[in-house]
Amino acid sequence: MSTAPAPGAPIAAPVTLDPKRWIALIGIAMGVALVIMDATIANVALPVVIRDMGLTATETQWMNAIYSLVFASLILLSGRLSDLHGRKRLFLIGLALFMAASLAVGTAQNPTGLIGARLVQGIGAALVMPATLSTINALFHGRERSIAFAVYGSMIGGMAAVGPLLGGWLATDFSWRWAFLLNIPFGLVAFFIGFRFVPETRDPHLRHGIDLPGAVLATLGMGSIVYGLIESSQYGWITGDGGALSPVPFAILGGVAAMALFVWVERRREAADKVVLAHLDMFRIPTFRYGSIAALIVSLGEFGMLFVLPLLLQGAMGYDAIGTGWIMMALAGGTFLSSGAVPNVTRMLGQRAVVRLGLGIEAVAIAGLALALPTSSAAIAGILAFYGVGVGFATAQLTNVILEDVPVAQSGEASGMQTTARQLGTSLGIALLGGLLISGLTTGTRDGLEATGAPAAVVDQLVTVVHQSVGTAIPALAANPETAEAAQIASDALIDAAKRTTGIAAGVLLLGVLATVALPKRREDDDATVAAPSPAVSA
Repeated sequence: MSTAPAPGAPIAAPVTLDPKRWIALIGIAMGVALVIMDATIANVALPVVIRDMGLTATETQWMNAIYSLVFASLILLSGRLSDLHGRKRLFLIGLALFMAASLAVGTAQNPTGLIGARLVQGIGAALVMPATLSTINALFHGRERSIAFAVYGSMIGGMAAVGPLLGGWLATDFSWRWAFLLNIPFGLVAFFIGFRFVPETRDPHLRHGIDLPGAVLATLGMGSIVYGLIESSQYGWITGDGGALSPVPFAILGGVAAMALFVWVERRREAADKVVLAHLDMFRIPTFRYGSIAALIVSLGEFGMLFVLPLLLQGAMGYDAIGTGWIMMALAGGTFLSSGAVPNVTRMLGQRAVVRLGLGIEAVAIAGLALALPTSSAAIAGILAFYGVGVGFATAQLTNVILEDVPVAQSGEASGMQTTARQLGTSLGIALLGGLLISGLTTGTRDGLEATGAPAAVVDQLVTVVHQSVGTAIPALAANPETAEAAQIASDALIDAAKRTTGIAAGVLLLGVLATVALPKRREDDDATVAAPSPAVSA
């Protein structure tokens, strides 16, 4: 199928050469940075939210996972809608919905309202993301596209890293609610730039229509799998309280079956020349296939770890939200440092080597953190700075590697598919690694208390408090002389659980490195072209 633009297509040379495209890039990156930062800014504030709103362990996981899950479930559909009806239009609609939901999160009065508003935030985020990636793919070409993605990735990586400090400061000195309300003024700036400077682009060759069966099956499949993983800490894997059969294995098996049916339906619809949600043949492109696998695995390890670390620092190591934010700010420093070096390093090593180097650094850093815990704040900050260096290298180039061989006419769909992989990985990371942390904390606390000979009723009561608060109740228990010993036991259990969980995250990141080994080698002349500096940027 030809990818050349048809006569009269919205993506024309004057748009591509418009110098305002760099201003448009700032607005696009700012909008996406808010969407990404909202996942990290919530992590540091999470222990404060748990105490203020009385979230249970399951509600705690759902608060973060529902955002990424809805994001992942709808992004394929959003990518198609953006190609059909205009990427700028979807970007602006998504930003407006995201800001409205941020207001609802910031004013929520109960866990149900909070989780529901986070769900709507995920819908807004799903509308924003594919529209921005496909717009960049349409506005920039050749070596400029590599520079644009580097700027885009660096800004997002930096904002995502700054999010924890911002969330910690707001949660400590003001209210955790401002961590979400702050989305509104920044969102308005991104909305204005998008409205004023981003040109409308769409795919004029795309057939109209919506693949409703595919959208329903994909949503049910991913939702059921994540539901099962999250609820496993509540119901168990086989039987729950009183020996009742747990819904967890049924949910996970049902989700896997729904995803298998999704693949079958999509292939049948494509064979019948019907509109499909995802052209699965795109996975025949090696860079797209292995890059997407790497993106899913890396997001699972990264965001699972970012969910665990603030709970550990504030629950067992004595830091408040702002202290946690300052420690995690080191990640931002490493990200900014390496992002600035990306063009030169890419010129020397090539894109794939830079991605592989970045992921390797991330895996080594997280493995080091698992071995070092518990340790000083300076040591944790140093490890996170090293981790940030890896994030800067990997984030700046992985998106470009995934999309580089995809025809521009399919950029919206491809962007949606690779972002689905990332967000699904995020949801799985929170569900799987978060579940492992909660399970380890609960089991370790119970074993430790039982070893002291405490009455069964007291053990059950203390374990319930620690479990439901995901460890955030430990400082309050430590302040009471009657429960100080129990607090120390729970603190040790949380540290042990965090060490194991972080070690698993390092292993997951290592699998991401192995996935990049399968990326096909690019021709040396292409590597040199991609890595060369852009005259437009130099000017």
